[in-house]
Amino acid sequence: MIKKKVTVKNQAGIHARPASVIVQEMSRYKSDFHIHMYGYRINGKSILGLLTLAAEQGAELELELDGPDEQEAMEAMVNLFNNGFKIEEK
Repeated sequence: MIKKKVTVKNQAGIHARPASVIVQEMSRYKSDFHIHMYGYRINGKSILGLLTLAAEQGAELELELDGPDEQEAMEAMVNLFNNGFKIEEK
């Protein structure tokens, strides 16, 4: 299991579009993915869970990944947060 803190950088925070981008990206990985924020722990592969966080710009989240591809998945998630939830073409 690995954990990493990230900050929401985009101006609108995590709303429907960024939530769908996160779920789309994480669906590629087998690892379990959870996000911790303000004492809450949600399934990061659930769009409804992500929307309930209502994470605004500047919010600090802790990403938690556990599974066979956790390192690769964490790198992808950190890149998403750093790039304002834009998926990089590979």
